[in-house]
Amino acid sequence: MRLLRTVVDYLVYLAVRALIAIVLSLPLAILVPLAKGLGRLFADVLRVRRRVAEENLATAFPDLSPQAVAQTIRRMWEHLFLMVVEIVHASREIHETNWRRFIRVRRVRPLVKLLLEDRPVILVTGHFGNFEIGGYLLGMLGFPTHTVARTLDNRFLDRFLNRFRGATGQFIIPKNGGHRQIEETLERGGTLALLADQDAGRKGCFVPFFGRPASTFKALALLSLEYDAPMAVVYVKRVDEPMRFEMGLEALLDPRDITDRNPRVAVEHITRWYTSHLEAIIRSAPEQYWWIHRRWKTPPRVFDEAKAPNPSDCQNVRAA
Repeated sequence: MRLLRTVVDYLVYLAVRALIAIVLSLPLAILVPLAKGLGRLFADVLRVRRRVAEENLATAFPDLSPQAVAQTIRRMWEHLFLMVVEIVHASREIHETNWRRFIRVRRVRPLVKLLLEDRPVILVTGHFGNFEIGGYLLGMLGFPTHTVARTLDNRFLDRFLNRFRGATGQFIIPKNGGHRQIEETLERGGTLALLADQDAGRKGCFVPFFGRPASTFKALALLSLEYDAPMAVVYVKRVDEPMRFEMGLEALLDPRDITDRNPRVAVEHITRWYTSHLEAIIRSAPEQYWWIHRRWKTPPRVFDEAKAPNPSDCQNVRAA
């Protein structure tokens, strides 16, 4: 059974490599209409995860008309396929000498100053825009990052994707079992990058996200406090046309500036802070966000106020 799984995984890997070779051989003038066509196919014909996307958009933008919701879902799928095209072409098109042709920066001076200091930094972003380009560019410019990501089930694809990420200095820490690597990165003053917009389950800290309580990872806040690591909410979004991006700093928080050092209060404050700024980024271009995740999957617990007066569930700061 294991041998069969290995053979299937390798065949899938070969198919993906062949597809990448085809994408690299075609110009954007052909790939862009193709990506948009696939987006319409997934949104309107196959209706992949349609109900989840509709429910999420109804929560985030309750005033949107059904037509606007359908259009946002369609544009989201177009964005996802364009994102794949951009990632494949990035290594060939974007280099140290020409990156300004493809990427404009916004308010990054404070972040660059911070990255040059002898302190660990935590970069927070979400499944928005083309976040893979962000890690690629930072590594290329001499700012290596350590990104926490889920290991792919297909080990051949996982190895291939990590080679692309590591080509310019983006190192991957497995989401499961990588806690010690995270600690070592912060201990030596490295830069840790995390996607922080997914459901954190029952142990999460419930904070508002588009006006509805969402289970959110509190480990980011704990790491910032424990290692004296400033936190930066960052983004890379497509502007104007494919392969043209804006890379920006949305907000910056230094844990030294938090006056209330009560662990529960500080953790909830930081978690609310970065979640609200992620929401602001998403609102700037909703069609570039992955609405296919079940962000509000875990409902808030019903608390006995006499036993647990804090309904946000941020009080158990050890259960990160």
